[in-house]
Amino acid sequence: MKIVLDETKCSSLGMCESVAPDFFEVGDDGELNLLDVNPPADQRELIEEAVAACPTGALSIED
Repeated sequence: MKIVLDETKCSSLGMCESVAPDFFEVGDDGELNLLDVNPPADQRELIEEAVAACPTGALSIED
């Protein structure tokens, strides 16, 4: 599993970070950082929830 970020859509609102702070972080520069682009399979449900929380559709999952 890989987290994919479309930077052209991301508004760095931090909804994903609020759901999964171990994997997403809005930096001091206001940009979203992916902390682990290849999370373990046992975290899939959490990552799916974070992706679904993104209001701009900037996040997706590749298998």
